[in-house]
Amino acid sequence: MARRGGAAGNAKPGKRAERAERQGRGGRESRTATVDGGRAELVPDQERRNAWTLLLDGAPQSHVDLDDPAYLSFEYQRRIGHAIDLAAPPGAPLHVLHLGGGAFTLARYTAATRPRSTQQIVEIDAALVAFVRQELPFDPQARVRVRALDARAGLGKIPDGWADLVVADVFGGARTPAHLTTTEFLAEVRRALKPGGSYVANLADGPPLAHLRGQIATAAAHFPELALAADPTVWRGRRFGNAVLVASDRPLAVAELTRRVATDPHPGRVEHGRALADFTGGAAVVTDADAKASPAPPPNTFD
Repeated sequence: MARRGGAAGNAKPGKRAERAERQGRGGRESRTATVDGGRAELVPDQERRNAWTLLLDGAPQSHVDLDDPAYLSFEYQRRIGHAIDLAAPPGAPLHVLHLGGGAFTLARYTAATRPRSTQQIVEIDAALVAFVRQELPFDPQARVRVRALDARAGLGKIPDGWADLVVADVFGGARTPAHLTTTEFLAEVRRALKPGGSYVANLADGPPLAHLRGQIATAAAHFPELALAADPTVWRGRRFGNAVLVASDRPLAVAELTRRVATDPHPGRVEHGRALADFTGGAAVVTDADAKASPAPPPNTFD
């Protein structure tokens, strides 16, 4: 589950990065820094030579393999990766806006699988951006711009019809901020997308799934085509977890998305059409006037 920190600052985490005790393959040590949103830590992967997991205040956010940026370890990131794969013919470059940065995992994935893509990342935590840039540098050939802004403010700077794909993976304190859950926010997303473009969002919720139902209803007010991928136990309201929403004004490759999600290392289920509408159960569209942040994860979720 990715997240987003507080107000952007001018910290220089490289000067205060410190050694930690945990070591990975080849004796690599964790790297830590104080960022605007708390304590950031890069923990080496025990199994992969040049791979790292980003933690923020102890909560895992994203995983990056610098030797193989097309490798996606986290379940929800794999599902977003499927949506990126299906957004256009294989290898075709895209204009992609990423709301929420983390370790830039999905931007690296897009650059590796779709060379010549043009991407923008909006991440409010400037100190986190500096830390990740220093410790996990981008391929210099990647065409990626990073802006240290609030996600909605950064979205407002995107020209009309610029993006083929908008990916929202924005969390503050493990909760999606309220102003990024509303119909007004999605109107801005729709404005920034090209005709036929897609919106992909990482959502998090637990029983009784009221937040998730509201987000589907809100997206349906702007996009005629929706699909939602989640773990079966999340669908049944048995545990807190992530769900990946894909929305567009064109038909989605639902059959292929369903196949890919079902054959992942942690298989999930995709719903769309009437089944998804029934799941939504008449939930109300969320507006700026009544929006709330997504629910906080239960205690011990990340233990």
